[in-house]
Amino acid sequence: MNIQKQQMMRNVLYALAPLCIAAIYFYGWRFIAVYAVVVAAGVLSETLMAKRYQLKVTESLFVTCTLFALSLPPTIPLWIAAVGIIFGVIFGKMIFGGFGKNIFNPAIAARAFVYINFGVPMTARFVENATHVNYFPAGLGMWLSQPDSISAATPLSTRTVVFLDLLLGTTRGSFGETCAILIILGGMFLMYKKTANWKIIVSSLCSFLLLQTILYLAQVQVPTAGGFRMTGQPLEALLSGSFLFAAMFMITDPVSASQSTDAGKWIYGAIFGVMTVLIREFSTWVEGVTFAILLANMFGPLIDHLLKQAKAKKKQAMKASQPKEGDK
Repeated sequence: MNIQKQQMMRNVLYALAPLCIAAIYFYGWRFIAVYAVVVAAGVLSETLMAKRYQLKVTESLFVTCTLFALSLPPTIPLWIAAVGIIFGVIFGKMIFGGFGKNIFNPAIAARAFVYINFGVPMTARFVENATHVNYFPAGLGMWLSQPDSISAATPLSTRTVVFLDLLLGTTRGSFGETCAILIILGGMFLMYKKTANWKIIVSSLCSFLLLQTILYLAQVQVPTAGGFRMTGQPLEALLSGSFLFAAMFMITDPVSASQSTDAGKWIYGAIFGVMTVLIREFSTWVEGVTFAILLANMFGPLIDHLLKQAKAKKKQAMKASQPKEGDK
């Protein structure tokens, strides 16, 4: 198989490698099986589609597969993982013409597909000691950490976790979303390598924290099935769920993100941060990151178009206002 090399994509894989190792440590060796199935199905899908379009398979495929695998819960059935990545590769990327032409991030398109169609397997977390994972040996040496435990609420819905657990990754969640320290270090590496745009990341984090803080200080109450609850504490909300993982690795996708103007990058990141808070707090979808990314992807091209158009009109107006030589 002839693979088109992409150094930028390889940098992302380097940044994701520690999260893959952490997934094995916390959740057991089943992650290897999930990852192998996702990569195999993804490579097969892109190879067949690339032949149809007379294109090469790119290294971005392995980034898509890795991101998707890390976004899955540990108990996901292998066949659902395969179906998800097939949909993401074909309908999230290749149907648009391949790498560089897709509107949506293919990894998040794959996750949205399985999240909507297979809600129970995607939202179930198998836990020990409520939402906590033992520090050692955690899931190391196991096929799946405590697979016979009961399913329970995630830290995002319970809001009763310790900050240290959120930082170190000992809370339950998807394979790659729980260890905030590794996620932050990976994001810093990508910003240092200029693979991820820092403006998008900073804008995402700041807009998320700003709106979450406003709701928290205003003591906004959100209706639930059992009554009402307060909106989440800002820092806890930031570290819970998959927002941090998405802000570092998904919303910064160089193809589907706004990239043409600096203002567009700030606006694009802000849309993602604000929409995540609104969907999390006021909709039935507890984890709003998936749909927030898709919405930001939709508005990305429009933002670039409007800003370019405004810049061109301003430039044209300035040119028209300058006196001509004959007027002197």
